[in-house]
Amino acid sequence: MHEDQLNMSVRKFLKHVGVTSQREIETAVRAAATAGRLPSGASLPARARITIDGIDLDFTVDGNIDAG
Repeated sequence: MHEDQLNMSVRKFLKHVGVTSQREIETAVRAAATAGRLPSGASLPARARITIDGIDLDFTVDGNIDAG
């Protein structure tokens, strides 16, 4: 296993996850606000799940999105 290659590959994957997730979350929050389904100052519980086949990795990160 080459540590530098692993590190760069993980970083590339996480960057893709981060950019794509941010775009999708912002779009969904804006749509909910426009439709009147988002209370003012809402804090939205959020959960992200990462799985990697082949090494049996499956974990969840919980947090909140402050919609202001």
